Amino acid sequence: MENVLGLVAIACGLIVSLGAIGASIGIALMGGKFLEASARQPELMNELQTKMFILAGLIDAAFLIGVAIALLFAFANPFIAALA
Repeated sequence: MENVLGLVAIACGLIVSLGAIGASIGIALMGGKFLEASARQPELMNELQTKMFILAGLIDAAFLIGVAIALLFAFANPFIAALA
């Protein structure tokens, strides 16, 4: 039983860490492309900035969903009840 709890802790850490790395890389790539696009066409900067912030929110939302799933497994794990 203790072994299962340790594996759940490792899985939760992997979910959160890989989600954070993915979200960071996604936002960094998007920010770089925004800077390139606004340097090429400065008249579209306001429209591009609005779209960039919407996409940044969606990327962060996907990461936060992963964090919520990790918290679900950490505190109310449905798999541990099946083992008992």
